[in-house]
Amino acid sequence: MTINAGSSSLKASLFDLADGDMRLALRGHVEGVGVAPRFVTRDPAGAILDQRTWPDADTSFDILLEAVLQWAEAGLGDKALQAVGHRVVHGGSIYVRPEPVTPALLEALATLNPLAPLHQPHNLAPIRAIAAARPGLPQVACFDTAFHATMPAVARRFALPRAYEEAGVRRYGFHGLSYEYIARQLAARRPDLAAGRVIVAHLGAGASLCALAAGRSQDTTMGFTAVDGLVMATRCGTLDPGVVLYLQRQGGLSAAEVERLLYSRSGMLGVSGLSGDMRTLLASAEPAAREAVDLFVYRIVREMGALASSLGGLDGVVFTAGIGERSAYIRTQVCAGLAWLGVRLDEAANAADAEVISDAASPVTVAVIPTDEESIIARHALEALRLV
Repeated sequence: MTINAGSSSLKASLFDLADGDMRLALRGHVEGVGVAPRFVTRDPAGAILDQRTWPDADTSFDILLEAVLQWAEAGLGDKALQAVGHRVVHGGSIYVRPEPVTPALLEALATLNPLAPLHQPHNLAPIRAIAAARPGLPQVACFDTAFHATMPAVARRFALPRAYEEAGVRRYGFHGLSYEYIARQLAARRPDLAAGRVIVAHLGAGASLCALAAGRSQDTTMGFTAVDGLVMATRCGTLDPGVVLYLQRQGGLSAAEVERLLYSRSGMLGVSGLSGDMRTLLASAEPAAREAVDLFVYRIVREMGALASSLGGLDGVVFTAGIGERSAYIRTQVCAGLAWLGVRLDEAANAADAEVISDAASPVTVAVIPTDEESIIARHALEALRLV
């Protein structure tokens, strides 16, 4: 089983191991944690199998997780749950590969909470709960930062006194599990492109770009935290640090208030004043909604130009995640801004969400590849425990 836990949701996937292969068997999603918890289970095709709700907003996380564990065990039939793999946002500079969970590892990962305060504690909570409820069940932590360990030092470094870098203040990058999946898919589907220079655009509520050279991360837009880089649904992206000083000194905001502003009230929601959901913004006639979408696209194009420079050229672009996979309009706008790099779009293929959406004459291949972080987590868990 794989688990991806956030502040208000918990996603779980159950994989069946048969004949040395691994296939998705079931998916479960607990949403509305802390408000009105609702657990929806689906088959591999996405059809809803069952739903369960809890009327009490204060339903404890342990109760919700126990429901997920019981659902997983019931779905196994006569088989046994072999392991649980977890998405953990931050591995710091030490953990650059999946690690079997031990008490010492949990203690070390908790020290990274200040580096990802809105993610790391929620990632660790189900690991602790499962260790208490099923102490004999092996668990593996898979890190979103690990894939970017291949970035050169110059791409990781801030221009701060070295003492801060030695204390861990550096660029880490995130969405690594998604990028690793795409890199593997490129190697399997288009090995010629995988061997070249590719920018992958993970565009969802959280959004970032990654520059790949021969399948290895060379640069990325997220840095020390997951609020950096592109404009996102509710996160501001790259911001002059002087703005933070201004907000504190002139606006009287506390550190906690600045954190809420930058993570939860900014991005497309802040610019539009309407929503951080791309579908809502594209359907709106409000000028501010259009301005939010335009800013989202502008920053993607600008950062892609920077990453093409980091790579020394560009052979391919891959769109993935919710917006990247489903919004032909956003792909059209981004590719129009990349025409100077040689990108030429096949509008019919793009409208059909085809795998390759670039024109046959385009020197830069543009593809759409759905991401699957859960399968990467499951594979890592099995490999880390030597179950495959």
